[in-house]
Amino acid sequence: MSEKIDIRDARRLALVAAGLLRPNLIGLPTSVSGAGLRAKKAAHALINHFGYLQLDTVSVAGARSHCIVLHSRWPRLDPSIGETLLTPEAPVFEYWGHEACWIPLDLYPHFEFRRVGFRNQPWAKRALAKNPGLDRELLERVRNEGAIRSLDLEGKGAGGWWGHKPAKRIAVLLWSTGELAIRERQNFQRTFDVAERVIPPAIRRRSGSLSLAQALPELLYRALAGHGWAQTGTLASTWRIRNRQKEVEAALATLCDQGRVVPCTLQTNPRDQKGWIRTDHLGLLSKIRRLRIDPTDSRLLSPFDPLIWDRRRTLNLFGFDYTIEIFKPKVKRVFGYYSLPILAGEFLIGRTDLKADRRKGELRILSHHREDLRGLGLEPKTAKAAESIALQRFADAMELDLTPS
Repeated sequence: MSEKIDIRDARRLALVAAGLLRPNLIGLPTSVSGAGLRAKKAAHALINHFGYLQLDTVSVAGARSHCIVLHSRWPRLDPSIGETLLTPEAPVFEYWGHEACWIPLDLYPHFEFRRVGFRNQPWAKRALAKNPGLDRELLERVRNEGAIRSLDLEGKGAGGWWGHKPAKRIAVLLWSTGELAIRERQNFQRTFDVAERVIPPAIRRRSGSLSLAQALPELLYRALAGHGWAQTGTLASTWRIRNRQKEVEAALATLCDQGRVVPCTLQTNPRDQKGWIRTDHLGLLSKIRRLRIDPTDSRLLSPFDPLIWDRRRTLNLFGFDYTIEIFKPKVKRVFGYYSLPILAGEFLIGRTDLKADRRKGELRILSHHREDLRGLGLEPKTAKAAESIALQRFADAMELDLTPS
């Protein structure tokens, strides 16, 4: 069986799957507010749905990416809750997804192939050879003396063993290979502990017996949950699976045989695009085709939002050519250092570069750019209203006054 959809269907399905349009259709709450237990459960449910929540250190706009992702789904939720999701007993762990991410604990065994892979990396072997015995010493000290903050491994201050400069590099290596785990984050600072004190024993026991071939079907299926329709490359990139084409194709064939996914062609000009859709999402197609979507139901997105981190897919489905310009020299930036895309209803209509000044209580608009609205069916006054609503929602969530630069 093979399905066919058009761009409008794929775009709307992407928004529903991302929890940005009628989140109740995928089992997420429609509205969440504050920073209580219900809010934290909703945030963990979102991570469980996607299979990940990408982390990023930059907070120039008033909050880090993972907090902005939560605000985009639930504007009345306190964004600060995004900093509290990794704690002891939380149903998530931190590891490499397509970048550093918080990932549901049930997927811990599915990354054993990556932990083994890190052990065989040339750079890892060089780091261990350059610092002989440091890995064993670090593990022994953490096991005997307790968890250690990343800040204490920076190689700064008076020195001492914890200030040994390569210690943080070795700690990250041991985390990547699975000997250490990240117990929690406080003020975005990682705390390392031995894995057996962080990951439940039953979950760790499953890890040793799970091969890449066994792990891939579930990883790709979970990735597809957050995309709606997706091409093979996007699904593989969700977990940074590279040079494994045969394994990925075999995993998708397994999912097809199990009746969990079906091939789905996106009809576009000049040529159709082959992709995939989950069978439990097929029933959403008739619903999304009937939706009446308010373009002033708008919000700002993180540059690393699950909807848009795959830039080619974003251009394909939304006609929105997005590049984050953090790494460009200031004179070469077109849209700004950390521009946030503006989602208005089902369209990406612009981007804005913001800078938070907590001392003054201000959120300054450094730049603002609107897309060409032709073909979107939006009047300029409607787009302007949507932009204003999105900006004010964001400023209110950050508890800052919106001001022009």
